[in-house]
Amino acid sequence: MSITLTIDNQQVTVPEGTTVMQAAEKLAIRIPRLCYHPRLHLEGSCRVCLVEIEGMSRPMASCTFPVYEGMVVHTSTPEIRDTRKTIVELLLDNHPEDCQTCERDGNCELQYLAYSTGVRERHYEGEKKHYEKDLSTPSVIRDPDKCILCGRCVRICAEVQGVSALGYINRGFKTVVTPAYDAPFSESVCVTCGQCINVCPVAAFLEKDYTADVVKAIEDPDKHVVVQIAPSVRAAIGEGFNIAPGTPLTGKAVAALRRLGFDEVFDTQMGADLTIMEETAEFVQRFKEGGPLPLITSCSSAWMKFAEHFYPDLIPNISTAKSPMSMLGSMVKTYYAEKKGIDPSKIFNVGAMCCTAKKFEAARPEQQIETSAGMMPSIDRVITTRELVWLIKNAGLQFANLPDEDFDPVLGISTGAGALFGATGGLAEAVYRTAYWMLTGEDLEQVVVEDVRSVAQGIKRWTAKIGDIKLHFAVAHGLGNAHQLLRMVRSGEEKFHFIEIMGCPGGCIGGGGQPYARAGEGVPLDMDNLRKRAEALRSIDSGKKLKCSYENPDVNRIYKEYLHKPLSDKAHKLLHTHYKPRLPHGVWNRDVMRTD
Repeated sequence: MSITLTIDNQQVTVPEGTTVMQAAEKLAIRIPRLCYHPRLHLEGSCRVCLVEIEGMSRPMASCTFPVYEGMVVHTSTPEIRDTRKTIVELLLDNHPEDCQTCERDGNCELQYLAYSTGVRERHYEGEKKHYEKDLSTPSVIRDPDKCILCGRCVRICAEVQGVSALGYINRGFKTVVTPAYDAPFSESVCVTCGQCINVCPVAAFLEKDYTADVVKAIEDPDKHVVVQIAPSVRAAIGEGFNIAPGTPLTGKAVAALRRLGFDEVFDTQMGADLTIMEETAEFVQRFKEGGPLPLITSCSSAWMKFAEHFYPDLIPNISTAKSPMSMLGSMVKTYYAEKKGIDPSKIFNVGAMCCTAKKFEAARPEQQIETSAGMMPSIDRVITTRELVWLIKNAGLQFANLPDEDFDPVLGISTGAGALFGATGGLAEAVYRTAYWMLTGEDLEQVVVEDVRSVAQGIKRWTAKIGDIKLHFAVAHGLGNAHQLLRMVRSGEEKFHFIEIMGCPGGCIGGGGQPYARAGEGVPLDMDNLRKRAEALRSIDSGKKLKCSYENPDVNRIYKEYLHKPLSDKAHKLLHTHYKPRLPHGVWNRDVMRTD
């Protein structure tokens, strides 16, 4: 059923159930908003989106109010503009006055609202809230002083990620968003995915910044500083320089990293090829010998912490293969170090990743490896796409005008399969390509699997036919979808041989460290934007001559010269890890948490 209404003297016809805000968008009228997000339930708490509706005694929140036939709406009367301005002024009154030194300066939704509503001075003075920053994890910082209580973080953590690590405590002026019992993040079920950062309109959530550590290492003449760049970073980095979403910028990213002073620039996609070899061999071994199935992927850092909290009973099903970042990091400090004759203790290994949870992964004690110089982490620091964008701007580099350059040799060659890792379904598709070869000894002719490529579908199912064998695959992205899928697996309702889980919406392309949406214009985690980033990675795959990981000459050389074969003792030692149960959801005894 269609509804016709009038907004600011313009008629528009929309489906029944449409909100006033959505109807206004059809007329190119953007009503200001803060708490609203199209992927989250409607809360209507900020009141910035108030409009006048003829016949109503008071202004209504346009984000939640449904249209009706003959409705007449006014979105920009003098009274409405004055009301919005007052609301923004009150928000600013309780907000730190540090815009010039804030991470979100120039791309802050509150700052944009202050500009667009005409706030030019602070009218109100008085007590401001003050809380200590939560710096307890290696990944995510929580700054309650900057929180405007829009609730986006609470909703995305519960509704999209299914973690529910955040909530409100206290009332009125003392209301604050925090983990339960005001515990620090490190003592909560936070999986450090960073989706709270993506949707926060201000800077109440940020990734922990390691750019100073990276710059210091680059400037140290005794350090050999190596960087690797993830597939999803090259699909999104251009957005930080106002380049259209979905533009693959591998060559320019390599050039920028080289000019920043890194001694070697390697490709995480090569690490992805290595991961595919190990994980596929593990899958084939379990399939043939009766190991725990389904095999569940392990490359997503947020998913792995989520599994330790919520699905410890499924840890035996999870692949022991490390992520591409950690595998390549291990090879840098062992194989590469030996080949180049460099003391591993002098190598400073940096991962340029889309993901805040990769910072947590790098700090895991399980990721320590044995090198010729003793035990050490495989990755020393992780920086996000946003941090890399800042480093490039800080160095004065005109990113769009940089030439395209190639990765350094030894660990620089990758296949199309490695590129697919960055988008949902890509890992499953890549594993299928190599599993076909391992099971039949033949190359797969049709390597593209459209059934697992949708970004819109949260859970995807697909049956692969390899000779007389039927393999049942499932793919989930976003941890809320993982909850749904794994509950069905637990109950026996669904049976699969292989499950791919990516912690963030869309996969790594939607990671918590990707560029912010433009304040007042873009939508955080916009589905169309995620789709374009995924298409950028698939265009890299389609442009590669080598499509399957077993074809990668760098991978084959590493096995021949160093690891011998997938799942060898040496491969297990360097490329595999283990996981352990963590604090279960709902257990909030702080003495218990401190011993976890």
